[in-house]
This record gives sequence, C-alpha cells and structure tokens, in this order.
Amino acid sequence: MLFAVHMTVNPPPDMDPEARATTLAAEKKYADKLQRAGKWLHLWCCAGRYANLSVFDVTHNDRLNELLWGLPLFPYMEITVTPLALHPSVVPRTAAADFSAME
Repeated sequence: MLFAVHMTVNPPPDMDPEARATTLAAEKKYADKLQRAGKWLHLWCCAGRYANLSVFDVTHNDRLNELLWGLPLFPYMEITVTPLALHPSVVPRTAAADFSAME
C-alpha cells in the first residue's frame, strides 16, 4: 500500500544542541535504512519549510504507524497521512523524463 506522508518538524527552540545533533543523526540513519529497504520510496523537501513530503510503500496501516513512531524526530512532528491509489489517467514515465522536462 502506498501512503503520502507530510511531516512538519517542530523541535523545541531550547533543545539542547547535543541532543538535537544526536537526534538528527539518528533520524538520517533511520530514514536511510527505510529507503534502502524499499519502504520509504520518495523523500522531498518542502521548499522554505522544515517539512517533507514522503511516499511510503508498506503492507498495511499498522506497519506505517510503526515506522512513523520509530522516527527519532517523531515527538517533534506534525504528520498527515493520505492513502494513495493509482489514478486512471496516469501516464507512465521515468524519473529521467521527469527531470529532463524541468530543463
């Protein structure tokens, strides 16, 4: 099942700098692991904000919930989840075609 997940990160402004650095490093390691496992398919920055739009591919809602709760930054996030379904008018394309169209 595919899910679009919008995450806005709101760490406390007075967070200890060492704790912040440790949490960010753990977050990067966890995200890398999920991407390499094929669970976190896309990870896009939302320009101008400490937020991202991601696409996860998991077996069911409970699995997504487990993965999200495992994020080291989870306590500081606002998360919105949208289940995705294939649109009947989608035109198949490759990532290379997507980026070349932007030039």
